[in-house]
Amino acid sequence: MLKMVAGTGAAAMTLSSCKSLESSPKRAATGGRINHSVAYWCFSPYWDLDKTCQISKALGCKSVELVGPDDFPTLRKYGLVCALAPNGLPDPPFVKGFNNPKYHEMLIASTRKSIDACADYGFPNVIAFTGSREDIPDDVGAANCVKGLKNIIGHAEKKKVNLCLEILNSRVDVEMVGHPDYQGNHTDYCIDIVKQVGSPRMKLLFDIFHVQIMDGDIISRIRQYKDYIGHYHTAGNPGRGELDDKQEINYHAIMEEIVKTGYKGYVGHEFIPTRDPLEGLTEAVRVCDV
Repeated sequence: MLKMVAGTGAAAMTLSSCKSLESSPKRAATGGRINHSVAYWCFSPYWDLDKTCQISKALGCKSVELVGPDDFPTLRKYGLVCALAPNGLPDPPFVKGFNNPKYHEMLIASTRKSIDACADYGFPNVIAFTGSREDIPDDVGAANCVKGLKNIIGHAEKKKVNLCLEILNSRVDVEMVGHPDYQGNHTDYCIDIVKQVGSPRMKLLFDIFHVQIMDGDIISRIRQYKDYIGHYHTAGNPGRGELDDKQEINYHAIMEEIVKTGYKGYVGHEFIPTRDPLEGLTEAVRVCDV
């Protein structure tokens, strides 16, 4: 994952972007209605974790996410949370998922450790995936997910931590922009799994970028599934780049709708920088800070 980002993003690092890191970022989150989070893997080719925390804090973000328990003390040092913790599997973590019973024992053990770490720090969510199809029929994959998730959700309830099942697009065959063999590639498919698990701690990770590609009708789906959504991700489409005027998703309107639903969780910015990363992150926070 990091090699891919470094390969595509490093070329975009210009002298001006290097200089921008030397200055203090100006606060971009001022509205107080959106809890902004920064997906660390997108920015790790440019900044180490301490620098990412410093920049996130200066911009007014409350979280740096998708970092493991070993890095939780660093977040605590800066007064930040990890809004969404990884499932503990080596990269890529979305390939081996709950749709395949042969991974259940491993997944339950690693997810349990992540849940425990989050509970110790008071962090809210751990990510979950259906996994790649591996020739498993969709109905069988869904049933396997329900069975596997039911075997860990009780522990999540006890520890007061959510499991968030992520939808990923299978349409774009570009590394880390799309996931062609991923089984949980539609909102309704993932929501059905969440409902069958039947726990208030089982949630949907509503990745706006992926949902736009596979299903569209973003605002209507947010209204429809608001009670099941535990976390949001952002990125510009097409390309998974910045949230600028060169992409098609109306993030301002979407964030307004998220606020109207009464959502109190976090919105994680998970775009892959194509230019100055600080400029792009500042822009994303401002656009979404309704």
